[in-house]
Amino acid sequence: MTDTKRIAVVQGAPSAAIQEIFHTLVDCWRPTVRIVGVVAEDHGLPDRKCRAGYLRSIVSGTLYPIFHDLGPGLETCHLKEDGALTAAAAVENDIVAGCDLVLLSKFGKLEAAGRGLAEAFTATLSADLPLLTSVSPAFEAAWKAFAAPLFDIVPS
Repeated sequence: MTDTKRIAVVQGAPSAAIQEIFHTLVDCWRPTVRIVGVVAEDHGLPDRKCRAGYLRSIVSGTLYPIFHDLGPGLETCHLKEDGALTAAAAVENDIVAGCDLVLLSKFGKLEAAGRGLAEAFTATLSADLPLLTSVSPAFEAAWKAFAAPLFDIVPS
């Protein structure tokens, strides 16, 4: 692994807007770039504060649920870790199969604790591949501890 900056972190917009940017980039780049990873999608349920829904595989289109729906009115987000772990394992397999770029939707609560997509982030760094991601503002310190000095911030 080198100290070359090979991670682009998109920031400056709400998470849903950043995920839409990621979907657009995948659509534009896929014909010429072998992209693997996952992009987040909303669960579509009304009256929920938490928007975490699914991670969609760029390679297979598989949806991995990452939320526990505990009903409307809750003020906290209840993440379903097993969906994120399954998605991370799929991304690791896709990396081994070969790619030019890894896109991982977000480094957030689970990843800051070393769970969720953390193994996919680690596999990407170990393979010395370029990475496109976003970082939840609440977990910037954990991100810096994990990835500094290998990233640059890209405004959305």
